[in-house]
Amino acid sequence: MGEKAVPSLRRRRVEHIISFLPVRDVVALGQTCHYFREVCDTEGVWRRICRRLSPRLREQGSGVRPWKRAAILNYTKGLYFQAFGGRRRCLSKSVAPLLAHGYRRFLPTKDHVFILDYVGTLFFFKNALVSSTLGQIQWKRACRYVVLCRGAKDFASDPRCDTVYRKYLYVLATREQLGVAGTTGSRACDCVEVYLQSSGQRVFKMTFHHSMSFKQIVLVGQETQRALLLLTEEGKIYSLVVNETQLDQPRSYTVQLALRKVSHCLPHLRVACMASNQSSTVYITDQGGVYFEVHTPGVYRDLFGTLQAFDPLDQQMPLALSLPAKILFCALGYNHLGLVDEFGRIFMQGNNRYGQLGTGDKMDRGEPTQVHYLQRPIALWCGLNHSLVLSQGLDFSKELLGCGCGAGGRLPGWPKGSASFVKLHVKVPLCACSLCSTRECLYMLSSHDIEHHPAYRDLPASRVVGNPEPSPGAGAPQDPGGTAQACEEYLSQIHSCPTLQDRMEKMKEIVGWMPLMAAQKDFFWEALDMLQTAAGGVGEGPPTPDS
Repeated sequence: MGEKAVPSLRRRRVEHIISFLPVRDVVALGQTCHYFREVCDTEGVWRRICRRLSPRLREQGSGVRPWKRAAILNYTKGLYFQAFGGRRRCLSKSVAPLLAHGYRRFLPTKDHVFILDYVGTLFFFKNALVSSTLGQIQWKRACRYVVLCRGAKDFASDPRCDTVYRKYLYVLATREQLGVAGTTGSRACDCVEVYLQSSGQRVFKMTFHHSMSFKQIVLVGQETQRALLLLTEEGKIYSLVVNETQLDQPRSYTVQLALRKVSHCLPHLRVACMASNQSSTVYITDQGGVYFEVHTPGVYRDLFGTLQAFDPLDQQMPLALSLPAKILFCALGYNHLGLVDEFGRIFMQGNNRYGQLGTGDKMDRGEPTQVHYLQRPIALWCGLNHSLVLSQGLDFSKELLGCGCGAGGRLPGWPKGSASFVKLHVKVPLCACSLCSTRECLYMLSSHDIEHHPAYRDLPASRVVGNPEPSPGAGAPQDPGGTAQACEEYLSQIHSCPTLQDRMEKMKEIVGWMPLMAAQKDFFWEALDMLQTAAGGVGEGPPTPDS
């Protein structure tokens, strides 16, 4: 009995000591041998680490490994931003509230930033004037925070890319409501609460019947006819219309909740998620299908290249997109769209005036077109006239790629823009998971959820571009993936450039396209800059009006 108690006591002491190590060191120690892997992976160690990182956390959350998940969520949480203007163009980090249980999603508004954590607490990050270490008063982003509300499921604001229009914040939440007369107790009901983004003051609230449970909210339309689209747990879409210009007036307001046409005409569809801008909405079903609503003829023409099927009298009629595989997620800009399928392939569609589709040219695409040199993105974002992709290299380092208009510094390092996705001069956090860009700033959210595993599948060999299915008796393909063909195309593009400087710039773009490790890409870009300088080339100049 005593002999068995000694190893047990020794192990508890080791676990206690390990719990004081930084999370990075605990992970590294667990990779040294089998014994330390078992010790470092126990829930007791992670419970102590979690209590040290977030002493105010009451519950460990959910999942197979709840304490480890909670500890890593809180260790990796962070909001990073890089301003486009001013002298300092480096990555900064916002204040991190101890009350937050990881970061699930965020949204910048006109003046501030809002962040939702994994237990439904919505935080209000304020920009403010603060005193620096040298005694100077300076303006800082997201330097103070308060809790806006609890029990939140989702939130949304004006879907336009320009944050100046985001006056109100719509929060989908669950609240306890008193029972009807003659009964005791209360019921949990979903509701939508509207807050002023400038002050966090609640100005409006609408409560739904307890039998209806929603999981996502998006907005579409103008301020006077703002449509709120609500996605139920069963995959149905409901909508209601409010006049946003009257929300701050103290009066009773009656709204009507109705089933959206996509769920009324196609009742068999189960919508998994949705995205919107001011004049269009995208629905992705649980089977990976994509359906479009477009409400204005100009955006419809940009997206599909024609007005043949547009009906101005029936703008809610969903239009199905033809795609080769199941779609996992999407990004919707003003007049262009990005889609990512189950194999990690990126498809772009719509207006390409500034090269925001990343196809290497400025020709519009009326149907989804694959960007062959990019795959398995972590996040995709589409703005007014540029696009961003967050990707991970073979060495697990993160990098940010962008294409389209570079004016105003929105593509750091590429002020003239690019018609192809190129690596931006931004230091990306190791656990970055989502991003957003405004007119003034680039935001990246950092949070790692061990329960969220990559959902990408390996593409069958017969469907790889440049790798046709071999016939019986044939040997192995000599050029898997079409590498030689792609290199010939790259050489052709370089040869067509009229000057040496143009060829250098084209080579930089091509390095960004190639499937190299981050260190290798940095080496080639640095070498090309040295050669360009030695040849008498000048650096990137200020953007021209045409850019």
